[in-house]
Amino acid sequence: MNIENIEAFVFINHYGSFNKAAEILYLSQPSVTARIQSLERELGCKLFDRQGKGIQITEEGKRFLPYGQQILMTYQRGKLQVNQKKSLPEELRIGATVSVSNYTLPTLLPRLKATYPNIHYKLITGTTDDIIGKVVNKEVDIGFVRNVNHPNLQSDKFYEDPIKLYVYEDHPFITAEGISIADIAAEPLVFFECGALDWLRVHRIFGSLEYPPNIQFLTDNSETAKKLVIQKVGISFLPSLSVKEETSQGRLIPISLPEAEGITLKTNMVFHPGAHTPIIDSILELGKELSNKLIVT
Repeated sequence: MNIENIEAFVFINHYGSFNKAAEILYLSQPSVTARIQSLERELGCKLFDRQGKGIQITEEGKRFLPYGQQILMTYQRGKLQVNQKKSLPEELRIGATVSVSNYTLPTLLPRLKATYPNIHYKLITGTTDDIIGKVVNKEVDIGFVRNVNHPNLQSDKFYEDPIKLYVYEDHPFITAEGISIADIAAEPLVFFECGALDWLRVHRIFGSLEYPPNIQFLTDNSETAKKLVIQKVGISFLPSLSVKEETSQGRLIPISLPEAEGITLKTNMVFHPGAHTPIIDSILELGKELSNKLIVT
C-alpha cells in the first residue's frame, strides 16, 4: 500500500475537495484522482461519492479513515525520528496567537530558557490559520493555536483558561446574592469574542432569555475589553489569564456564576510528529502546571 495514496485520501477528506488537496500537496488534480483510484483498487471499495460539484466520503471511507490517519501519522513520526538531528536546535521558532503571545509566552519562555539555555527563540504572532500554515510549511517549529486539528500535524492540548464574568471595583454585583442571567443581560456588556468555538457556550448562557443581552461594545481584543471594564463602561466575560494582574490588584473582580462553570478557552500546541521531542515534552509539562494554577485560582 502506497503511503502517498493514503496521504491523498486523508487530505481530501480534511479539505473536502480534490482540487484543494491537490493544491496543498503540490500535485495536479488528475494525480490526486489517480492516487485515490489506486487506493480504492487496493481496498476493493469506493472511498468518495461525487455530489454535483462536491464530494462525500462513503461509509467504507469513514471506516478506513482513522486507520489511514494513524498510518500517515506513524509514518511521519518515524521519518522525523530517522532524520532528526541528535543535537538540540540552535533556534526554536514559535508561532502563537495574540493572546498566547501576550499572556502565556512571557511566563513560558524564561522557564524554557532555563532548561535549554543554548537555544535561541524566535517568536511569530498570527491567527490560528496563519500559524498552522507556517508549521505545515516548516516556517515555524511549534504553534500555539485554538483547539483545532490538521491531518499533517500532531495537536496536543497545552492549557485551558477558565472564562469568567469580571466586573469593575464597586460594582453592585460584588456584594449581591443570587445574580441571575437576566441581571447580567440587563447590564452594559463588553463582549470579547475571539472566534473560538469555546465562546459559543458563553452565547448560550443567554439562550433562555426572551430578549438579547445588552451588548454595548463588541471586540476581538481582550486588552481592549478589560480596559473598558476598568473604565466602568460595562462588565465582561474574559479568559482568566488575561486579567491575572488586574484581579491581583483588585481592579477587576470575578463573579461566581454556575452557568459559566466549566467554560474554558482551549489552547493546543501543534507540531510535526517526532520533531524536537524533549522540548515538546517540557512545554507540555509547563502547560499542565499553568492549567492547574488557573483552575485553582
